[in-house]
Amino acid sequence: MSAPVIPDVAQFRSELRSWLDENDLSPGADHSLDGQVAQLGRVRKALFDAGWMRYGWPAEVGGLGGPAVLRAVLGEEVATRDLAEPGLYSMIEVLVPTMISYARPELAAEMVPLMLSGAEQWCQGFSEPGSGSDLASLTTKAVPDGDNWIVNGQKVWTSLAQYASRCVLLTRTAPGHAGITAFFVDMDTPGITVRPLKTMHGLDEFAEVYFDDVVVPGDRMLGNLGDGWQLAMDLLPHERSTCFWHRGAYLFNRLDKLIAQTTAPLGDTQADAEIGSAYLALHMLRCRSRITQQTLADGGHLGPETSVDKVLLATAEQQLMNTVRDLVPGAVEFDDPEWRTEFLYSRAATIYGGTAEIQRNIISRRLLDLGKE
Repeated sequence: MSAPVIPDVAQFRSELRSWLDENDLSPGADHSLDGQVAQLGRVRKALFDAGWMRYGWPAEVGGLGGPAVLRAVLGEEVATRDLAEPGLYSMIEVLVPTMISYARPELAAEMVPLMLSGAEQWCQGFSEPGSGSDLASLTTKAVPDGDNWIVNGQKVWTSLAQYASRCVLLTRTAPGHAGITAFFVDMDTPGITVRPLKTMHGLDEFAEVYFDDVVVPGDRMLGNLGDGWQLAMDLLPHERSTCFWHRGAYLFNRLDKLIAQTTAPLGDTQADAEIGSAYLALHMLRCRSRITQQTLADGGHLGPETSVDKVLLATAEQQLMNTVRDLVPGAVEFDDPEWRTEFLYSRAATIYGGTAEIQRNIISRRLLDLGKE
């Protein structure tokens, strides 16, 4: 069988747009979390069956090859067309690279196509009630039992846990950073309890997950014993690279919607200033995110500099939603459930994925060498 022809970025984008124009993947009227997750599965399946979702992934896991930037383009088109909620869609860019890098090759080959095709959702079991941004203090324990491991503990803020078939789980197997070990756990294993958490923006996309004497086969370990900390450090840059590119594209789409809806008269100085400031914040995010994408395309390693991406995204998202509140009177407070949900969600932008305070500390200490104080 001959190798697939890999299109260049311009050709890929052009042909993808034509295909999307001819194949209506628009979401229906159900905007609940159930509806969003169902729509996500529908979009992934259609894109996988047509081949688009397979570009940028290696053939060993069902991909068609090509550079990762093709995945960024695909996610950008999904986001700008409102085909799937970008945060949910982008989880693929966090968990699939982790599986490819750390799972046994045969396990990755079996599981990754299930995620790419929308047949399964996965979740990420990192944060705990007492160790959110301080990941090194996690206490969920895994102890050996013959060829298996027995897991006990609790995770929190686990996105889509109630829909997930599998979980990339961090556990404590010994003291210190070298005592963190990762497993790929089936969520239907006896002893796992999921309790959704409703947030102030009205959706229960997060959950608490309890592990009570959960048996995990030893061959589900990701990497080797004690590789969990490095896995987490490798995962976070993926979360802040292609995922942020998708989110930025979506926010530009929201800016266009704001401009169409604003009631301020043409030439209003304050309105023009606020819109201009929101645009500049998004543009800075876009420029920074492009550098990150280029680093990936060149085979480079992403490190603490992605904390800059995180700060810029949180700043831009909150500034944009503040501008919506100011220029579309009553939309956030009374009239528009969609804007209200997005405004409330933006309040968490400086918390989720690493707080703004933690990110600025990383920037000052590890990038600017300003010391610990």
